[in-house]
Amino acid sequence: MRPNKPHKEFKNKTQPLFKGEKDITSSSVATQKLHKLLARAGLGSRREMENLIAMGQVTINQKVAGIADRASSLDVVRIKKRIIHLNFGKELPRVLLYHKPEGEIVSHNDPRNRPSVFDNLPKIKTSKWVSIGRLDFNTSGLLIFTTDGSLANRLMHPRYEVEREYAVRIVGILSESQIKLLTTGIELEDGLAKFISLLDQGGMGSNHWYHVILKEGRNREIRRMFEAIGVTISRLIRVRFGVIKLPPRLRRGKSIELNKEEVEHILSNYPDN
Repeated sequence: MRPNKPHKEFKNKTQPLFKGEKDITSSSVATQKLHKLLARAGLGSRREMENLIAMGQVTINQKVAGIADRASSLDVVRIKKRIIHLNFGKELPRVLLYHKPEGEIVSHNDPRNRPSVFDNLPKIKTSKWVSIGRLDFNTSGLLIFTTDGSLANRLMHPRYEVEREYAVRIVGILSESQIKLLTTGIELEDGLAKFISLLDQGGMGSNHWYHVILKEGRNREIRRMFEAIGVTISRLIRVRFGVIKLPPRLRRGKSIELNKEEVEHILSNYPDN
């Protein structure tokens, strides 16, 4: 009677479901948070990507991903059946400056069918433009768009306290007591609001200009602050967002894309920690 041959070690011969996919088990490959990678790919904001993951629409190597999951350059990530090409920091995002005129909304969809800022932006195929903040319908000035949702999140999130500077035109001149209220704090329905800077820029006739700076972007915040002291704003223009200024030669309704050095300057000021 022949002795039994020792069993060969079991080998998993399961083949990938899709051609080109690999079963990655190595823990030595650097990983990054999945929702940040998807945002950086220009698919939306971090919050939108977290919602997409929570809905079970994202997979990593054929397995449904969780919100806390991480991915590496060796992983195959899909949204539904579409393979997503992730950016692990090698490619610079695109950044676009747009001079928004009054009478446009910062939204893709509007029940009233009003003109949208997105109608005037250059078309891109592999990702989408993510708006860094918003301006209301009657406010003009600097709008920033990027293909990197992670960068957009850093510039918009309250904890980063990115400065927003606006030119404000009113009828008449602010009194000392009104200036004090605006710079020390006014209680609005959604909390205390104040300017960290308010500078008189002069004016002609009954119109007077001021430049104000704040570190947040609540809905109609500046207009509501002036309304709280009995003053109506006749024009409101955003002239700066963080280190980015509204180019003086950029006409209303037009956009300009930043070059490599300009994008790197923005990234160096707002690193992805």
